Order: sequence, then C-alpha cells, then structure tokens
Amino acid sequence: MSWNPALTPGCPDEIGVDAIETLIVPRARDLGGFEVRRALPAPRRQMVGPFIFFDQAGPAEFLTGQGIDVRPHPHIGLGTVTYLYRGDFHHRDSLGTDQIIRPGAVNWMVAGRGVTHSERTSDQARSGPHSLFGIQTWIALPEDREDIAPSFEHHGKDRLPEFEDGGVRSRLILGSAYDRSAPATLHSQTFYLDVVLDPGARFPLPDDHEDRGLYITEGSVAIAGQSFEAGRMMVFRPGDRITVAAGPRGARLMALGGATLNGPRYIWWNFVSSSREKIEHAKREWQAADWGRGQFDLPTGDRDEFIPLPG
Repeated sequence: MSWNPALTPGCPDEIGVDAIETLIVPRARDLGGFEVRRALPAPRRQMVGPFIFFDQAGPAEFLTGQGIDVRPHPHIGLGTVTYLYRGDFHHRDSLGTDQIIRPGAVNWMVAGRGVTHSERTSDQARSGPHSLFGIQTWIALPEDREDIAPSFEHHGKDRLPEFEDGGVRSRLILGSAYDRSAPATLHSQTFYLDVVLDPGARFPLPDDHEDRGLYITEGSVAIAGQSFEAGRMMVFRPGDRITVAAGPRGARLMALGGATLNGPRYIWWNFVSSSREKIEHAKREWQAADWGRGQFDLPTGDRDEFIPLPG
C-alpha cells in the first residue's frame, strides 16, 4: 500500500547539518568471528526517545553446525526488541515462551520486574551454512511501569504495517507512524521502522514524535550535501522536518524514537532502572540462583546453563 505521509517535507539540501544533534559512531566488538556494533548507549547520548540500547549483530556467515548461543540471562526495567534481516534466533524465556524468529518478524519481550531468556541459532539453521544479520534494541520502561509483570509477544511480518511510495519501502516494527500502528503492546510513545530506499529515493522522518534518530545498516544517505555511510547513527534536533536521500547504492535504515522519559536511567549489565536499589536487588537475586523462588527463573527448555553475574 502507499504510505503517503502527507508531510510535504523539504528537500534534503534545505536541511542544515546542525539539524543533526548527535552523530554516533558505534563501538565494534569481535566475538570470535562475529561482530557486534553498539550505537546506544553512547558517551554523548544515552537514549533516543525510550530506546536505550541498540546493537547491530553481523552480518556474519557460519558453517554447518555453527551458530550463536546467548545463554540464559536476566533483565529488569526494559523491553527487548529482536528484528532480523537474515538468519534466525530460537527464543526461550522464563514465561514458557518457545519461539523462533525469522526475518521481518518481531519479538517483543517486556522484562518488567524480572525475566530470563536465551537466544540461540535454531537447529534447522545449523543443519547447513547460514548467515545472521539483525538488530537488537532495548526500550526503557516508564518509571511507573518498571515493576509490571513480564510478557512476550511475537508478530509475524504479515501483521506489521508496510508502506511503499517513491522508491521507499518501509515496515513499522513498533509504535505509531504515518497514521498507522504496529500490533505490539507498548508502554510509551514510540516508533521503530525498517526502511529500504532505492538510489536517490527520499525518506521523510515522522514529525509527530519528540525524539527521532536513524541508523544506517546498508548503503548511505545524504543530508545537507554531506554523505553518511553504513554504521552511523544520527539523532535529530526536535521539531525540525527531516528528509534524507539515499546515496547511489540505495540505503537501508532503522528509524527510531518517541517520547523522552522523565530522566536518565541506571544501566548495569542487563538491568535498566530509575533506581539503583532495584538494580542492586536484581544483582543479589541473580547471584543467589534461587530459580523459581526468588526474582528470577530459568527459561523453560533451556535450564542447563546460564550466564553468571559479571565479576
């Protein structure tokens, strides 16, 4: 369908470079032949809207029998979003969820007061050579929602709104944009889009959200005559009407943002909270390993190992 956002944005050359409030170059980590690039949190920017963590996983190629094994680990005070371009993940959690995610679908897990999960390459993918490329983000919960019961939702790509117009193809992963809403249950104003642009195509960011940014996963975009390559995150000045133009090879972007929260959050390992005391309590509970009786349990079907509390 045509998205027709009716924003009548200015051309990219009409936007000043000062519209970019923060330019983030992600930190890269090599995990034994598998690279992860972390854009959030950054030294000059903890969050974009409620998004507090943003990781690009891959692209990576694996031989038969190989894959990713993220052992069971805990979260509090946030929601995790897994979205893949290539490959799959087998998600299991302490709610009893057993779900394989594939490209174009979304896994949305709300940790609330506490949840444990694991993500591993599926047995089917390991049966031959395969690749992995995707994005994982965390969304910090509003202070009054940090202690809600944990939950999990999976939505296939056929349930996510899609827009197509003028060489731009976009899928709304979470939240609301261009008068459409994705099905996942959110707890604050948010938008999150997967955007593919043909060479030279122009993409207008939603202008009805307080905080807005984009991350380039492939190709390049031009803003005010400057080119920005893949592996860059830009956070834009509030209130400006922003349009970006794809470079000569086209581009793929993740556009994200929403309402800012009431203040910064404390982050320690996999825990996010407005309260240091809640994080200290979660650390003690995970260290105690009192599965099913304390704050945390291990995932159903994946209880043989877990990631210990960091030193």
